[in-house]
Amino acid sequence: MPKDRLAPATGVPQISFEFFPPKDEAMEERLWNSIARLAPLNPLYVSVTYGAGGSTRDRTHRTVRRIVEETALSPAAHLTCVNAARDEVDAVIRDYWSAGVRHIVALRGDPPGGVGERYEPFAGGYANAAELAAGIRAVGDFEVSVGCYPEKHPESASFDHDIDLLKAKIDNGATRAITQFFFDADVYFRYLDRVRSAGITIPIVPGIMMQSNFEGLVRMAGLCGATIPARLFDLFDGLESDPGTRELLTANVVADLCHDLSDHGVDQFHFYTLNRAELALATCRLLGVRPVEMAA
Repeated sequence: MPKDRLAPATGVPQISFEFFPPKDEAMEERLWNSIARLAPLNPLYVSVTYGAGGSTRDRTHRTVRRIVEETALSPAAHLTCVNAARDEVDAVIRDYWSAGVRHIVALRGDPPGGVGERYEPFAGGYANAAELAAGIRAVGDFEVSVGCYPEKHPESASFDHDIDLLKAKIDNGATRAITQFFFDADVYFRYLDRVRSAGITIPIVPGIMMQSNFEGLVRMAGLCGATIPARLFDLFDGLESDPGTRELLTANVVADLCHDLSDHGVDQFHFYTLNRAELALATCRLLGVRPVEMAA
């Protein structure tokens, strides 16, 4: 058993949610419906993603600004290094500061051709997330979150290399790391052992995936190097045309994972909502998170 498993977490865990910017009116309606339903849970922050190659940059900015202007939520804007010179990225950072955003998730980003293509730094741009974190902190006193990979980034030669990259992000101002998704608590705790042994002390927040389309989940896992346990293949076998049952099973799988993490000291969770509120609401309720107006 990994040594960094701790005593059970006490109290209600801190939560945060990730959304992606909508592509059309129907998706926009679903996004804002989800935000409205999840806002009463009082998340620590809500993050808004970039698409591959920075393809949703403008929509991300509009979504973040609307969260600032129309809600009481604290937005965390994703920002990547892809396809942009430093002065262009710096202008975006200044624009966020002017809009009242104080939290940025600094990511290298996927290559313009998508995951699987070779990444090449943009000429005159930030080369990686560590450089980007430094650039963000140079513009303003932002909170900077970064990503990390409990099963190693697919492009990294070793875990040691991965951890060196995380250290560089922290040296340049990162104060929180959010993991890629995983489905076995021991994967997280083994990774926590590695980073703590390397002297890293910032919070390592587990990223929890809420994808009930199992074929889509397998595809996503293959791209980011996440392992899907054999038990999940057995669990979802034959349910391709039964989305209702898949939803129920996904809620159960996610709740079991979160309870296992919580039972061993984890008190923060970041939910990849895919702009759907139901699974996040169900999981949070099972973890004891209630709307603020219902709190005892």
